[in-house]
Amino acid sequence: MAQAAGEGHAPWRTLLKAGDWALLLMAALLVAASYPLLWRGGVADRAIVKRDGQLVTELALNTPRKYEVVGAIGTTVIEVQPGRARVLSDPGPRQYCVQQGWLTRANAVAICAPNHVTLQLSGRSGQNGAYDTLNY
Repeated sequence: MAQAAGEGHAPWRTLLKAGDWALLLMAALLVAASYPLLWRGGVADRAIVKRDGQLVTELALNTPRKYEVVGAIGTTVIEVQPGRARVLSDPGPRQYCVQQGWLTRANAVAICAPNHVTLQLSGRSGQNGAYDTLNY
């Protein structure tokens, strides 16, 4: 005679005691508390503009300005305001880099692939040169 699903087996929740639940709660709180402590994004203080992977300019993020970069298919306009930067306009068909909006954190990147232009924010990450990503 076959047993119906779940028959004869205690649900796993009934197997956990109060100490188990307390341990699970403490683990969840530890994970939640570690997020802001380990977040590597920092305060950006300059914008790095590249075309075809080559540095075009570095712009300080303390003075409002617009900067034009001539790329593969046209001109990309970078806008800088205190503490942030964005791609204001780009000749690319999908406008992904424009849609990213304002970049405010160190290591944030907007890539205008069709025009071969990138905008990256750099600054104090608090990690003293720690790697953001590694490729092997």
